[in-house]
Amino acid sequence: MSLASPCINVCRMSPETGWCEGCQRTIEEIARWSRATNEDRRSILAAVAERRVWLEEAGQPVEVRE
Repeated sequence: MSLASPCINVCRMSPETGWCEGCQRTIEEIARWSRATNEDRRSILAAVAERRVWLEEAGQPVEVRE
């Protein structure tokens, strides 16, 4: 089974972080998602989770898909 993309259709790259403001992926991670293995996708999702914690600790709002 394939892992779902964290995309929430808020597609803006933050000039401060270099991450998408919606899903917190880098442009490189977004580009490779469709051909990534589930192992690689898990790695990307782990990085996204860490970025969301960092953003929350910095007082930045984080939108998450429910």
